[in-house]
Amino acid sequence: MHHTAYVEAAPGVRLWTEQRGPEGAPALLLIMGAQASGLGWPEELVDALAERHRVIRYDHRDTGRSTWSYDKDPYRIADLAEDVVAVLDGLGVGRAHLVGMSLGGLLAQIVLSDHPERVLSATLLGTSACSTTPYVAPDGTSIPVEELPGVDPRILEEWARPVEDHGLEAELDRRVRHWKLLGGDEIPFDADWFRELERRIIEHTGRYDASGAHARADQSGLVRTEALAANEVPTLVVSPTADPVFPLPHARHLAQVIGGARLVEIPGMGHALPRRVLDPLADAILAHTLKVS
Repeated sequence: MHHTAYVEAAPGVRLWTEQRGPEGAPALLLIMGAQASGLGWPEELVDALAERHRVIRYDHRDTGRSTWSYDKDPYRIADLAEDVVAVLDGLGVGRAHLVGMSLGGLLAQIVLSDHPERVLSATLLGTSACSTTPYVAPDGTSIPVEELPGVDPRILEEWARPVEDHGLEAELDRRVRHWKLLGGDEIPFDADWFRELERRIIEHTGRYDASGAHARADQSGLVRTEALAANEVPTLVVSPTADPVFPLPHARHLAQVIGGARLVEIPGMGHALPRRVLDPLADAILAHTLKVS
């Protein structure tokens, strides 16, 4: 099975979805990060997961082929979590394994908290906890959430640059430069591979500008401290050991504050999905989901 469909998430808001894999297999929904199309999940990873799952990926609002609506009808980040449920509803999926990266990991935590009956398992990567519970360091020190290490200054500097339109190739240059920073300092960077990934995303989208909507959206109402602590859904936290956006303690903190969560490290992985991490990531996800299925 391999087909695409639109689902209605809210009045006037349609989300592009794609499914592949055996129709009767347990559903697995991939939730991408901020400003990222579902095509940000590399084909090789989707195919590996689709050997055992009905894999669904989708474009968030204001990305890809979904409705770009923020400028005329602003929404909250919390609404993007309800979009996750809308995708499941629209495709007739009762329960699914959720895999969320970055903002997608935050959205998965919200769904895990608010709609646990819809979630077979959750896998969270490259994200931080929707919890105010302090982090307990290996030496027993309690560290408040706001004191956990922040984003690498080189990335903050890149994010602060105005995004200007100098044509398609210049925009590809900008995106590749961004991926190089996000990838961390441990895995050699394959600029051509990421350029091709972004070229496919732009062709899919039909435009090369980015809306910036997710950076502007209201971030209130995202804390789920008690619900996460009481969680009973099997949850895997993937720790990318070289993540420059959510450095190492964030994954360990997630595993501490979510009930029953397990932690697996992927050495050298940053805040990106280069070819080298796809096999270990697929193996970690499948080892987790197949225990539950």
